[in-house]
This record gives sequence, C-alpha cells and structure tokens, in this order.
Amino acid sequence: MSFALTVENLTKRFGSGVLALDAVNLRIAQGDFFALLGPNGAGKSTLISILCSLVKKSSGKVRIFDLDIDRDFALARRHLGVVPQEFNFNGFEKVEDIVVNQAGYYGIARANARKSAERYLKKLGLWEKRAQPARFLSGGMKRRLMIARALVHEPDILILDEPTAGVDIELRRSMWTFLTEVNAEGTTIVLTTHYLEEAEQLCRNVAILNNGKILENASMAGLLAKLNREVFVLDIAERAEAVDSLNGFEVLKSSPTHIEVALDRGQNLNDLYSELSRRDVKVQSMRNKANRLEELFVSIVQSPGQGL
Repeated sequence: MSFALTVENLTKRFGSGVLALDAVNLRIAQGDFFALLGPNGAGKSTLISILCSLVKKSSGKVRIFDLDIDRDFALARRHLGVVPQEFNFNGFEKVEDIVVNQAGYYGIARANARKSAERYLKKLGLWEKRAQPARFLSGGMKRRLMIARALVHEPDILILDEPTAGVDIELRRSMWTFLTEVNAEGTTIVLTTHYLEEAEQLCRNVAILNNGKILENASMAGLLAKLNREVFVLDIAERAEAVDSLNGFEVLKSSPTHIEVALDRGQNLNDLYSELSRRDVKVQSMRNKANRLEELFVSIVQSPGQGL
C-alpha cells in the first residue's frame, strides 16, 4: 500500500512548556478520505501546521509520499492543498485573481492557472462572482473560495481544517458531494471537523486525537462496530398515556407521542418492534437520538483507555 502521509513519533512542545503533540504515529493511505477528530486543543491544528511548515516540530519524522518534509519540503509542499480554519485571503482582491495568483506560487503558467481556476470556481458555484472583490462574498462562498484556491494546483493531498464551520445545511451537503467527487478522482483528503455526522458520512478511516495523543486509529466501520449502546427515538401514534416500560428494553423517556429506548449490543430492533406491537404501540418513525460517531467520540474522549 502506498501512503500519502506518514507521521512517526511526532512531538511538539512549545516554549511555554505545553506538550501539543506527544509521539504521534499516523499513516494515511493514498486515495483515502480520512477524518482527524478531537476536541478543541487536542493538537489537530498543530499537526496540520507542522505538515505545512508553519510550526516547527520538536522531534519525529513526517513524510509526504516518500518525501521527508525536513529534507525535501519544497517538493513535498507541492503535493499539499490546505484549507485553514480562518479566511486568509485579501478581501479586496477579485475572486478569480485570488485563485489564479495562488497557482503562480507553484510555477503554473497563467493561462493554465486561469483554466484551472475556471474549472473549480464553476464546480463550487463561484464563477458568476469571479469579478467581485472577495469581501462581498457570503461566509459560505468564502469557504468555497478557500477550497478552490487550495485545489488550483491540483494537489495530491487536500487538507481541510473545519471547512464547513458556519455553513448552512444545504451548502454543507453540496460541499460533501463536491468533496466526494474530488476524492473519487484520486485526491487524498484529510478532514478535521466538529460536525461528526460529516465525518461519518464522508470518511473511510478515522483517528481521534486528545491531549496530543492518538486515542483511536481505525476504519470508520471498525470504530462504529465498538458502539455498545444506542438510543433510539420512536415517534408513536398518540396514546392516552405514556409507555413507561417495555419488557427487556430500557425506556429512558416516554410521552404519549415519543419513546426513547436504549438498546445494548446484541439486542434486536425486531424484538423491540414485537414488544411494542404486543403493547399495541404503533410506531410512525424511528431515528437515532445522536449520531453514532458522536456517541463513540464522547465515550472515547471522556474515558480514554476504559473501553466503550
């Protein structure tokens, strides 16, 4: 297997004494859609900043494909496209110029840069805004502009640091579709996000980072398989009274129109429906109370090393 990113014993201790990364080991396969998750202050942004040479590591090794970032940073950097959390373009510059000028930093001829800029601005719904100063764009459009700028030199790895923060639901889902297409074309994507539904929807593999350490590093399917308990919300046909108990199942909350039921691993939804039918409870709809990855994430971060 070819790896797009290899991190070995990466450590960063700031001058203040804060240990931001503690011997982190991570490998991301070429072509993967990878989630790097963790609470605020976990070390995610520090790791990304080291990859981009914005922060100097204390020790350890980082390779982008087979290029060591200490010895071959100029070559390694060409493989990266980075979308940071904060808007960092000149708001008085025109949208198209921001993207085209970025390509120039990678030695791309202006004519080719304009073609690439047109491609991505069209894909991201910004082409009609190309002549406007970027400061007049909405927040969601500015996010898309950041992505277009990161992709203009056709990088092999796209790093997205909270790319949908502050973006409305409709735009967020359209960005999911676009990023899935980019990944399908062969680009490796590394995503940090606090929207765990986003990570579960998009990513095949995941690492959870907290206090500078990797707590979990697994396939998304393998990680979700560790979930021991799920809470379901059942919308039921209105009854005269709430259902306070069900044989063999834990009822957490109940009202004449809703029931929250906890299912442990091994318990069967069909058995739950049978019990409800026996009680003459008609279910109109059912949903998870929380995103499955969210439940696991909270469990892992709050109780590291204690299992799930």
